[in-house]
Amino acid sequence: MLVTDIDLASPDFFVPSPPHEALRLLREHDPVHWQPEPPPNHGFWAVTRYHDLEAVMRDPGTFSAERAGVILEEMAPDELAARRSMMETDPPRHTRLRKIVSPLFTPRAVKEYEGYCRDLARAILDETLAKPEFDFVEEISRQLPIRVLARILGVPYEDTDKLIEWGDRMIGNKDPEYADLVVGRDDTTEYRLLPFRRPAAAELCEYGHAMAQRRRGAPENDLVSKLIHAEVDGLRLTTVEFDNFFSLLVVAGNETTRHSITHGMMALMDHPQDMRRLTTEPSLIPAAVEEMLRWGSVTMQFRRTATRGCRIGDAAVREGDKVVVYFISANYDEDVFADPFRFEITRDPNPHFAFGSGGPHFCLGAPLARMEMRVLFEELLPRLARLELTGPVSRLRSNFINGVKHMPVRVVLTA
Repeated sequence: MLVTDIDLASPDFFVPSPPHEALRLLREHDPVHWQPEPPPNHGFWAVTRYHDLEAVMRDPGTFSAERAGVILEEMAPDELAARRSMMETDPPRHTRLRKIVSPLFTPRAVKEYEGYCRDLARAILDETLAKPEFDFVEEISRQLPIRVLARILGVPYEDTDKLIEWGDRMIGNKDPEYADLVVGRDDTTEYRLLPFRRPAAAELCEYGHAMAQRRRGAPENDLVSKLIHAEVDGLRLTTVEFDNFFSLLVVAGNETTRHSITHGMMALMDHPQDMRRLTTEPSLIPAAVEEMLRWGSVTMQFRRTATRGCRIGDAAVREGDKVVVYFISANYDEDVFADPFRFEITRDPNPHFAFGSGGPHFCLGAPLARMEMRVLFEELLPRLARLELTGPVSRLRSNFINGVKHMPVRVVLTA
């Protein structure tokens, strides 16, 4: 492969497998790579080395999320204003929005959900593992995160399947299996003011509005009630802020953890000796979860916009240029991770970027995701004698999310 063969702008470039060889080539020969894009987009700088990425993410004054958003799509001002979530803000606005929900996602707060998460994991596994063959994504990794999130939001248990469907249709907006209109292939102009440019966002927002209306008159101990009634610096969320907050929580709080669980299970199937070791030494599961997060690198990239002319490495970046940081590349940077293509459940240190950097946009849901993954594998692994694929793994068509749609497996349980 040559550098000129690399097309990070195309979702199809990512479908066969994560493009690790292409990213390794860029780290070695062109670490801040200019990637052309088809019109109407104008191209972007792809940042692939760990320390360059870290510098970008820690400097929101130079590399802004608010100026033009965090996705590759170049939006008109009215689109950006209508679709802006907490992710598309810089301090101090980002800090104000973050304060509203951050108390609910601290490690201490998340611990209160662990008992519910464990009971739910056991119920899901009791039902699913009774079948000798099943789709691991559909039956296990797709189920746990959204049902825990529904509990936090205050969504009735019976409505969680709706959230799964809406989330799939939104994050899978470039995949024909999920999208009724495929972004980049079909005319989605009608939905350009909605999150992810999806009609599913309108359905999700309508559902959120109905929840919010009920909570205004009768607040409960859930996240929607807190979003509706919270005040930071004397201000409450606007309707648009609530819509985008609610959409962000449903997608980010579900999809990323779901795919991380799947990638973790795939890694253990490829390394059965590690699966056996975790079964006999469950104290290693937290460290294994960190390696699963690095290995899967589910959120592959985020976009920033340069607010001034500057340099990243040898690249001369102009004001207004798109700068895209590739977490999936930084997490395999040979200068930071020894033998990065080895799955190592006791890797230490493991300063991965699965949740972003240590800057202002570090993922709020990191403690929740870690807890959900740990609990699931603590409950799952002792039950398994063997788990093996029975067919091809189906990957999400996306240059944003390293997702797995289907993973058919056969299970042999311990005696």
